[in-house]
Amino acid sequence: MSTERTDRTLAIFLRGLRGEKLTTSALANEYGVSPKSIARSINEIRMFLAENRELAGHAELLYSRSDKCYDLKFDDFLRDSELLAVIKILIGSRGLSKQELLTIIGKLKQFTSAKDKVLLESLIAKEKYHYCEVRRDCDGVVDRLWQLAGHIRSRTEISITYYKMSREKVSHRLRPVSLMFSEYYFYLIAFKCDGESNTPVYFRVDRIADMIEHRTHFELDRKIDFDEGELRKKIQFMFPGKCRTVRFEFCGPSLQAILDRLPTAVVLDMKGRTAIVEAEVYGTGIMMYLLSQGSWIKVLAPDDFVEEYKQELKKMMSKYE
Repeated sequence: MSTERTDRTLAIFLRGLRGEKLTTSALANEYGVSPKSIARSINEIRMFLAENRELAGHAELLYSRSDKCYDLKFDDFLRDSELLAVIKILIGSRGLSKQELLTIIGKLKQFTSAKDKVLLESLIAKEKYHYCEVRRDCDGVVDRLWQLAGHIRSRTEISITYYKMSREKVSHRLRPVSLMFSEYYFYLIAFKCDGESNTPVYFRVDRIADMIEHRTHFELDRKIDFDEGELRKKIQFMFPGKCRTVRFEFCGPSLQAILDRLPTAVVLDMKGRTAIVEAEVYGTGIMMYLLSQGSWIKVLAPDDFVEEYKQELKKMMSKYE
């Protein structure tokens, strides 16, 4: 096969990857060759995909008789409906900068047909235009996440310059162990190097202004069994604290919303429209969430949490006295 023909075949293949419809006559006119030459290139692409199904992600170059063109289809890639769902989630999360969001959406849209690109764009155009990213102290979250992922994998200690909630600038030397996303923000889960504490600490990735990688590697003690999935089920708003079981009454219109928000929640009893709910939770964020439900909530247990809840309500009422 000549170099020119190889280059042309590769170019056609790449255009198929971008979601273009491949028409033999149009490609022949564009490249200044015969339709038979284009047909040979297309057959070579189809043979390559057939012989390398695992490598090519089970892709196929299919011919549509109605459109009279070839279309590259991926069994293992996202369907258009799945792409729409992913993009809507990305927009709703607000966790990326606008430029990061637009770049990722642009890349995802490459795997849709020209017709579906128009439909997809019409469904997200206004949300893209009005997109409001969360404020950040770093240049970009995406690259920073990948850097942190590398340090987590290699078990490398790092030092970060970090802005606290109060906007005080501090420095920490850390042993990074995990990354999570919750409530608009990406979080780094880490253990501080100073002291012998086995309690993980949470840092918002967008507040990490600077980061230094050290040559020191670490191993976690076997008794430290950090489980991101377990944490996600039990924590609200990534507010740290002890693990405890809380019980409360709920008389609002959507009990399902409570159960969705608290994955560990179980309904112990129903009295008319009032449910007795119990949930195992981490941290102080549970109070913030229950307070957001207003008079629909009455906290029942444990006693120390009931007292904390009462005191918070008194502080709120004092604002209006």
